[in-house]
Amino acid sequence: MERFYKILVIAVLFSAISDCSVSAHEKDSSLALPEISVVAQIKQKSNLRNEPLSSSVMNFAEVEKRGVQTLHDLSLFTPNLYMPEYGSKMTSSIYIRGLGSRMDNAAVGIYVDRMPVLNKNGFDTDLWDITRIELLRGPQSTLYGRNTIGGIINVYTLSPMQYQGVKAKLGYSSGNTYNAKASVYRKFNEKAGLSVGLNYYNSDGYFKNTYDGSDCDWIEGGSARARVVFRPNSKWTVDNVFSVSRVRQGGYAYSLYDSQADKILPIAYNDESGYVRTMVSNGLSIDYRSAKFHLSSVTSWQYLDDCMTLDQDFTEKSMFTLQQAQNEHTLTQDFVLKSSDGQRWWQHLTGATFFYKGTDMDAPVWLKEDGINELILNKINDGIHTVMPFADLLFKENEIELSSLFKMPVYGIALYHQSEFVFGRLRLTAGLRLDYEHSSLDYRSSGALHYRFTLTMPEFKKIETLLKGKEKRDYLEPLPKLAVSYSLPANGNIYFSFSRGFKAGGYNTQMFSDILQNQVQSDIMTDMGMPSGGHAGAGGNMQTYSVGEIIAYKPEYSLNYEIGGHFNFLDGMMKADAALFYINCTDQQITVFPSGQTTGRMMTNAGKTRSIGGEVAVAVNLNGFEAGVSYGYTNAKFTEYDNGITDYRDNYVPYIPANTLSAYAGYSWYNIGGLLDKLSVMANYTGTGKIYWNEENTMSQPFYSLLGASLKLEKGWAALEFWAKNLTDTKYNLFYFVSVGNAFYAQGRPAQYGINLYFNF
Repeated sequence: MERFYKILVIAVLFSAISDCSVSAHEKDSSLALPEISVVAQIKQKSNLRNEPLSSSVMNFAEVEKRGVQTLHDLSLFTPNLYMPEYGSKMTSSIYIRGLGSRMDNAAVGIYVDRMPVLNKNGFDTDLWDITRIELLRGPQSTLYGRNTIGGIINVYTLSPMQYQGVKAKLGYSSGNTYNAKASVYRKFNEKAGLSVGLNYYNSDGYFKNTYDGSDCDWIEGGSARARVVFRPNSKWTVDNVFSVSRVRQGGYAYSLYDSQADKILPIAYNDESGYVRTMVSNGLSIDYRSAKFHLSSVTSWQYLDDCMTLDQDFTEKSMFTLQQAQNEHTLTQDFVLKSSDGQRWWQHLTGATFFYKGTDMDAPVWLKEDGINELILNKINDGIHTVMPFADLLFKENEIELSSLFKMPVYGIALYHQSEFVFGRLRLTAGLRLDYEHSSLDYRSSGALHYRFTLTMPEFKKIETLLKGKEKRDYLEPLPKLAVSYSLPANGNIYFSFSRGFKAGGYNTQMFSDILQNQVQSDIMTDMGMPSGGHAGAGGNMQTYSVGEIIAYKPEYSLNYEIGGHFNFLDGMMKADAALFYINCTDQQITVFPSGQTTGRMMTNAGKTRSIGGEVAVAVNLNGFEAGVSYGYTNAKFTEYDNGITDYRDNYVPYIPANTLSAYAGYSWYNIGGLLDKLSVMANYTGTGKIYWNEENTMSQPFYSLLGASLKLEKGWAALEFWAKNLTDTKYNLFYFVSVGNAFYAQGRPAQYGINLYFNF
């Protein structure tokens, strides 16, 4: 596979160089690329600073300068956004303004070239040849619907109508990490353009599994993209983007935490862990523009096939392993009609959308010898021995498969409208969305084993346990939005907004292995003629679960109140943005680890939370010098949450950083003695924390700081860049969780150094 990707990249690169016949005057400099793609996001203005919302935008040059290669990198430069990189590309948790969760539905929506990515397993994908990234903070549910309760991220790729020529990149960095990318952009005439590109990367990783000395977080992957743009006249635009990607990796560099010594131990687990994912997508955008209105249709199809293999106890014991394989097809359709004349006193937008997501999941858990003894046999036999000291329960198998099959179709339809009324400098925005969603779960979990009770059974007896059923949920949600803004003389504005956010509910599939273990034990005791609940040898030590009690969790809702402004100084060379927010959240979804030696985790709904905070960003660009600083503060606490054992009122919501701070400064010199066209230096800083890891607020990550720098030399069609991340080799933790009663940490990457070589023909 590695050789295949290399050959493809090299072939495309040299073929493009030899065949490209675009003259020099037709090519656009990469630094002069427009900030928006040919097909822009129809639901917002092209300049988001004119909107009554808090946003962060990176154009093409900024993406390259800051080394943004994944959405995780984006979170290092935007206030109140936290997207830690741990585990694998499947673990794409996003936290923003006190909202977010580490599993199932996301709090932030992701759109790539106007196509929604509905499965968070696909969020962590390759970002290359990106012309613009937008982050809109605060609920965007009125225009975008489900799972945008915290905001949305819009990603736009480079269009052949913007740039013509060849772009290539070669890179090498710490961890024996290398990557190669090549893409060709060709505009045949003013009506049609085509682009194709390939990307490949490989890394040994940064962490070792000390159990066998193997690389823990190695990764290999690649992607390809083809884009066709057709504009038969000034009114019509047809844009089709096809992409495919594949990744294989180890990952899951989780270290056991010794609470007695307050020490994080080396990574050491004995069973295979890794992740494999294939994604294919196609998005077709059709736009019609007239003097009076703009009509848009976006149709997308996405396919995701992935498989996670996990040593779920993450120790050297043979406890249990999990394999979770998904196969998913997604179809979306969005129609938008809006007014074209931005000078009219009434501007309106009306839309209708439909989506279908069908997921098949196969998630077997294998209980191994240590797991069978510690999780089942020892508990039962300890109870039996209290009344029958010389009797034992035995299993014939050293390994037991607990099989789980799920079908999870989800579909929804929505109608929405937004009007904007302009009265001089005053603008009033009102919108409403009516969102209907249906979700269901068909489950079938089974397990079989042979057991023998030594007191009464001379031979082993087979017992089979089966759990199957169907659950379904329907939601009809009104999602309003109100905003008022006042335009300032220097093209800035101040605003106030109110909006309601909605995040879909779901099903706790990862708890089925625990439910099935409980049922197997109960069936054995019943088969032996012993009561499974009250007998000391059975129910006294058994953790019991009910399918009906934990299988489903409810949607999450928020009311967001925000006041802010966008300001310009020094004739636009200095820009400042600020916002304050207050969020009331009902039924907030949080991930919990049930007490005892459980093998799963589950989503539950906290009663109520509230989040108070703000963000500020200042950027200066003056005669080759550029600098910026952004800061976000979030104070997110439970106002009602009692799980029946502990009342967490006034405790901080876990996984939410209280502070996010970033700063950068750089300078560029031009035409240096005829040797270089441009020399750029850049330094950056990021700080994050404090982060609480549990509802009790007993475990936390203090505020930590990371430093980075880059040096880039440009001459003609080539550029050479040196970069570094985490220069001080800061030690910090990204994630904390509990499995089978043990606590684990995922640690941040050490210092990294790299070199990139760019070609733009």
